Formats: sequence, structure tokens, C-alpha cells
Amino acid sequence: FNKINQEAPYLLFKSKYDEALASGQKNIEAIAISSYNTQMHEVDSRFVNLKFIINDEFIFFSNYNSPKSNAFKSHNQIAACIYWSTINFQIRMKAKIKKMSAQFNQDYFQGRSKEKNALAISSDQSSVISSYDLVTEKYKYAKKNNNLSKCPDYWGGYCFRPYEIEFWEGHESRINKRNLYKLEHNDWQHYVLEP
Repeated sequence: FNKINQEAPYLLFKSKYDEALASGQKNIEAIAISSYNTQMHEVDSRFVNLKFIINDEFIFFSNYNSPKSNAFKSHNQIAACIYWSTINFQIRMKAKIKKMSAQFNQDYFQGRSKEKNALAISSDQSSVISSYDLVTEKYKYAKKNNNLSKCPDYWGGYCFRPYEIEFWEGHESRINKRNLYKLEHNDWQHYVLEP
């Protein structure tokens, strides 16, 4: 996260990320994203891998035909949550989400392994399929027959810019430390919350 924004909540995020990494946090890139689908009238959550933070944008990748993508299309406000157990630290965010550019997606896709790209090409993410054997058949076919350096139109990045970030630090006494940053009139305001 070398290109991270230098404002207070981003610097705190980076500091805690470094602390969790030094503490041996597994799956440190896991971030829960919650969305609302206005057509289905449903809230849903899932973990994704946070790949980059560039300035004030948090970036992950997905199939653009997936249920989460349909939810983002119908309602572009999300909530995100990270928990790093090694330091008992949680980060909650509210944000607006949007797609990354086709060029950004292509540049990233070219740097990935052929195996990952074959899966991105072959999978109709979250669609019902008759068997796991068919999943592997589709994967093997894509690996053998597709251009694995060309990013498909139906796959790419999403970025979100938080307008609210809460940092929660747990304590055995339950006197938890909570710091809230809210973007108000383009400036981050800092608030301390009760446990």
C-alpha cells in the first residue's frame, strides 16, 4: 500500500496493517463487502481479497456478471469490514463503489498467473452448475484454448472510496477503543465513540 493517501485515517489503516502483518496475521487481505440489491430487496455479504489501496481507493476484482456486481449496479453504496485477530482490531467502512477502467483491468490481468486467469475466464461466478467435474472441465478447456493474457470484458476491478471509517480496538475489559473518521465537506473529521 505504498501509494496510500496521506490523510489521517489512511495512515492509521497502514500503521495497523503493518502491525497485523508483523504479528503473523493470516488472510490479511480478506475484507467483507456488504451490498444491497434493490431488485431483490436483499442485503448480502461476502469476503473478497483486497488487492490495492491507491490514494483513497480500495480495490478488489470480480466477475462483472456475479450477484455482487448486480447488487453494486443497482445500489452503489456498500459497507466493508476487516478484522485482524492477531491484534484484535476491526475496521468498518461505508463507501460508494464503481468499476475500474478496462485498461487498469487489462494491466492487472497480464501480471496474474495463467491458472488464475483461466479460472476468471472459465467461471460464470456463482451460477448453478451440475457438478464440480464440469467446473474443472471448463477450467481445463479455458487453460488450453483461451488467450490467458487477455482480460475478458466480464471480469475486472472495483474500487470504493470510504466516506466513513471506524477503527475498533478490542480490550479484555470490554472498554474498547473506537475512533470514527467521517468525510464532511471534503475534510476528515475525527470522533471518539463510546464502547
